[in-house]
Amino acid sequence: MRNLVLNKLLNLLYPRMCIECKQDIGSEAKDSIFCGDCKTAVVRLPDNLCFTCSAPFVSSAATSHSPSHCCEVCRENPPLFSKAITPFLYEGPLATAICQFKYQKMPHLATPLARLMVNDLSKISVDYIMAIPLHPTRLRSREFNQSLLLVKQIGITLSRPYFIDTMIRTRETSPQVGLSKKERDENIKGAFRVRQSDEVKDRRILLIDDVYTTGATLKEGAKTLMHAGAKEVIVATVARMVLS
Repeated sequence: MRNLVLNKLLNLLYPRMCIECKQDIGSEAKDSIFCGDCKTAVVRLPDNLCFTCSAPFVSSAATSHSPSHCCEVCRENPPLFSKAITPFLYEGPLATAICQFKYQKMPHLATPLARLMVNDLSKISVDYIMAIPLHPTRLRSREFNQSLLLVKQIGITLSRPYFIDTMIRTRETSPQVGLSKKERDENIKGAFRVRQSDEVKDRRILLIDDVYTTGATLKEGAKTLMHAGAKEVIVATVARMVLS
């Protein structure tokens, strides 16, 4: 009873606002960062996806008779990760939340964003979880690695061990935003290194980032881990940007 009164008082003094439309969420949706309408606007990707990278196909015909069908990109240049798990579309309220989390110093959003991933990730079997690393210069500027915060929350929720600094970024790369696919691939090439190969050798690794755009960063991370002796790498993000 005491906690209930305290929570109502705190909600009155410090109302919780929807991250997108700034409406008062109220105490009923205590685990959400969205109001009811904005939560409805968070869109899951359809079931007709590339078996490897989870890129959505235009039509369900692509997978109706062949569920393991892969997109043209994965057929022509197969990534070294075995599967990409990207449950949601990067648009609307979810895109707003990820941008605020990443660029507006809102690390507390790691918990609700990670919560959006755990149902899909609970179905897979891995030995360790890891994050795409930031270069020290970028880390000092941003003050936190958003992917690592997601990893910690996912690891705690799913009771899975995670590594913090097994893989490092060896050089400072330009931001990937605004670059073409070819430029992204070239920009991130050779940017990672595994410091302790014994920690990944013969292990199944879940590699986490915030958004899957062209997949260049995750593909390079997976390649680095596989070359260091990992048995399998599965990659996952909160959301996926669908490119036209």
